[in-house]
Amino acid sequence: MTTAPARPGPASGIRATARIVAAPDGRGGTALPVLDGAGPFALRRLRAYGPGARVALVGAMSAPLGGDRLTLTAEVEDGAALRFSTTAATIALPGRTGAPATYDTRIRVGDGATLHWLPEPLISARGSDLRSTTRVELAPTARLVLREEQILGRAGEPPGRLSARLTVHRDGRPLFDQELRYGPGAPGWDGGAVLGGHRAVGQLLVVDPAFEDAPVAPRVLGATAVLAPLAGPAAVVSAVAPDGLQLRKALESGDLTADGAMQAI
Repeated sequence: MTTAPARPGPASGIRATARIVAAPDGRGGTALPVLDGAGPFALRRLRAYGPGARVALVGAMSAPLGGDRLTLTAEVEDGAALRFSTTAATIALPGRTGAPATYDTRIRVGDGATLHWLPEPLISARGSDLRSTTRVELAPTARLVLREEQILGRAGEPPGRLSARLTVHRDGRPLFDQELRYGPGAPGWDGGAVLGGHRAVGQLLVVDPAFEDAPVAPRVLGATAVLAPLAGPAAVVSAVAPDGLQLRKALESGDLTADGAMQAI
C-alpha cells in the first residue's frame, strides 16, 4: 500500500477488512469466488499464467495509521492455487492520537492447495506504532511460500515501534512461531544479537510435503543470512541487511523455490 491523499474518518482510526477465497474452477484452474475489500484494501485480479489465480493488493488510502484496525483473510480451498502480492510497500505511519495500529492477516490453505504469499516490504516510519500478526493454518498436504520483510525507518530516519508475529500450524500442530519487536521501547533490538545495526530484516518460509523425502540441509548464506530446516517438511531463510534490495537478494539466495510445483503459479 502506498501513501495516498488524506482520508476521511475518525481520529481514532478506521476498521477495515478484506477477504480472498480461491477455489478449483472444475476445469483444472482456480477461481476467485470471493474477492472483497473495504477502506484501504483494493484487491485486483491479475492475469494467470498457470493453473493458479493471482491477486494483487492495491492501497486505496494511507494505511495503517495509528489507531487503525485492519484484517485480511485468505482461504485457499482444497486443490486450488493462489499467488498474492502487493503493488508497493506498506508504510506504517503515526496517527493523530498516538494509539497503536493493528494489522491481522489470517490464512488457511487446504489439502493439495498451494499458496505463494509474497507482499512487498512493510516500512516502519518514524513515530508509528504497529502490531502485525500473521496466522497460517495448513492442511497436511498444503504447500506454502511466504515472505515477510520489514524495513525499519525510511531513508535517514529512525523507525517507529513495530511488533511482528508469524505463526504457522500444519495439520493442527505448531510448525513456526516467531515474534520480533523493534524500535523505541524494545530492549536490544539494534544490538549485535538481533540486527547488528542493519535496517532490513525478513524471512522466506517454504512448506512442501516433498521435503519429507528430501529434507533441506542447514546452510549459511553469507554473513547475515541462514537457511534452517524446521521440524516438519519446511525450511526458512532468515536474513538481515542494510536495505530492502540486499535483503531480498539474501532471502532468495537459499533457492528454496527453484524446483518443482512451487514455481507453478
